[in-house]
Amino acid sequence: MAYSRNVYDDNGDGFEDTVYRYLCPVRKAGSVIGKGGEIAKQIRFETKANLRVNQALPGSDERVVTIYSTSEETNRIDDDDEDFVCPAFDALFKVHDMIVGQELSNDDYDYDDDEYKTVVTARMLVPSDQIGCLIGKGGQVIQNLRNETNAQIRVISDNLPICALALSHDELLQITGNPSAVRVALYQVASLLYENPSQFQNYFLSSPSTSQHQHGGILMSPALTSSRKNYSAPRDVADSRVFSICFICPAENVGGVIGKGGCFINQIRQESGATIKVDTSVTGEDDDCVIYISSKEFFEDQSPTVIAALRLQTRCSEKVGKDSSDSAITTRVLVPSSQVGCLIGKGGALISEMRSVTKANIRIFQGEDVPTIAREDEEMVQITGSFDAAIKALTQVMLRLRANVFDMDRGLVLLPTFFPYISQTTETSSMPKHKKRENHSHGSMETARNEDYSSQMNLNSPRRNRVY
Repeated sequence: MAYSRNVYDDNGDGFEDTVYRYLCPVRKAGSVIGKGGEIAKQIRFETKANLRVNQALPGSDERVVTIYSTSEETNRIDDDDEDFVCPAFDALFKVHDMIVGQELSNDDYDYDDDEYKTVVTARMLVPSDQIGCLIGKGGQVIQNLRNETNAQIRVISDNLPICALALSHDELLQITGNPSAVRVALYQVASLLYENPSQFQNYFLSSPSTSQHQHGGILMSPALTSSRKNYSAPRDVADSRVFSICFICPAENVGGVIGKGGCFINQIRQESGATIKVDTSVTGEDDDCVIYISSKEFFEDQSPTVIAALRLQTRCSEKVGKDSSDSAITTRVLVPSSQVGCLIGKGGALISEMRSVTKANIRIFQGEDVPTIAREDEEMVQITGSFDAAIKALTQVMLRLRANVFDMDRGLVLLPTFFPYISQTTETSSMPKHKKRENHSHGSMETARNEDYSSQMNLNSPRRNRVY
């Protein structure tokens, strides 16, 4: 291929990796994975690239195939081709050919047949800082690609698939046409992406490569380590931060959070790696309590706090409505006053966006409208919606808070590679309730929670009596 890569990072050093994220229809995932993973293993063996097929998210009809390797050009994409390409480039086309090949009859499948009438589509996720190299000034590059390849090439910024990374400002590249035109266009696109890597591309490699079903119908990831460990230098512990979430949990739900003999909460601690504390020391037997979840983590890794919170959400939530499996739930989360701005946005733009994307009712209570269980420097985020909407809304809220903790203004935020499939027969109360906050401190809770929050809060933040 012999292209010059425009490589960079925050230290001025070049990135070693080339990363592609190809979208595979769920019904065709078997053509990439194979029985027992045989096809995927064969692609890895033949190309020397890494390949991961992410789990399908609920409601998504596509799965992300992440393909990555070093950028050294060592492979021939065709036997008679004198140009060399990097392993990820080679693997991308093997994946593409297998997915597209499923749509075509083996007898008629011929990329060189210009008269071939079957229309195929290739779709890729591309981060917004990389998409410009495909569009060009005034759209000149993408128009030239259309003219040269006779393929329809579109960049889609809205109505993204669910599997796009939350808050990462992903964009969707879609190529449509006859098989030959699409393949030529994909070659040109992959070459441009190779030449102009994203500054976030190493973050795409941080999600676990395997997952398994746990008891109760919940899809969880057993490993929380980064799969990019073979490609990056040792990380500075100073770059890690404590990220924490506090649920307000109804008193009648506490038993369901803990489980018999502590079995459930201990299981979540072990599987997620997060610290989970149930604090009832400052509340009465019939009052709400705080479920505190925290972990020390790196921004580019998956978050143990997020994983644990998603597992616990329904058990910490109140059920709205009775005798209906489709009833809404209400989830309440305490947030430091200094961080609320990252959820509201200028003129309420961010919270409006989250409401629109998740279809959940998201409100922020401040000042005297906050329950008494909260500290003076905390606000309450209340999420109400269907089971799925509430999960998506909590995910959006947590990932925005996490990005803020790491001082990532518009930084890429990694979704978990799963959403939890949780039975809706959970321990939830029937009516939401809370007492408004009075002007007092909380003794032992203040001590337990101040240590992890101290670096994230402005203790002198002004009080605002607003509900968003």
